[in-house]
Amino acid sequence: MVAARTPRDDATLGPGSGLMALDGARRVVGVAIPIPEPYAAVLQAKRAEFNDPMAHAIPPHVTLLGPTEIEGDGLMRLVRHLSAVAAEGNPFPIVLRGSGTFRPISDVVFVQVARGISGCERLEQRIRSGDFGRELAFPYHPHVTVAHDVSEVDLDRAFDDMADFAADFEVEAFWLYEQSATGQWRPVCEFRLSGEHLSRVDPSPGPS
Repeated sequence: MVAARTPRDDATLGPGSGLMALDGARRVVGVAIPIPEPYAAVLQAKRAEFNDPMAHAIPPHVTLLGPTEIEGDGLMRLVRHLSAVAAEGNPFPIVLRGSGTFRPISDVVFVQVARGISGCERLEQRIRSGDFGRELAFPYHPHVTVAHDVSEVDLDRAFDDMADFAADFEVEAFWLYEQSATGQWRPVCEFRLSGEHLSRVDPSPGPS
């Protein structure tokens, strides 16, 4: 079974608002493209610099599926679904450049995906299909969050500070993440776009 999530979390892994109080049979998961080093360390340090309380709980990423509550055999069904999506995909380049914001709709500042948007969109559409399909509150917009729900001053500072940021890398895989009871997102398994499923899922019943 896959349960609904709060609309505000569609855009980013985020804190998973409203999904933290889980029992042992339920998990909160998300799917994302991780940002590689050395860029990840820079982006995480910047997020902390902008006083985002989730800076060290959320690895820098491009979201493909926001926080999603699953129950029962939902995890294994999701893994099978993601394996099928990865088997149909091919690696593609991403270029990150400059800053953007969702204000005034949402207090988020992000680094923009300047190249690779269509590759992200294809993955997101395939992942958000079948048993995992649902309507989004807003159109999908790939990005890398650097400040979320912080003060206006910090949002302004983040927008100005990241205006000159640039990075480029090849997307060869995406990851399934799980959120712990303390809000920390940890990688669970990797799905190579070559179709090779590299990592093993921990079958334990719930987050620690």
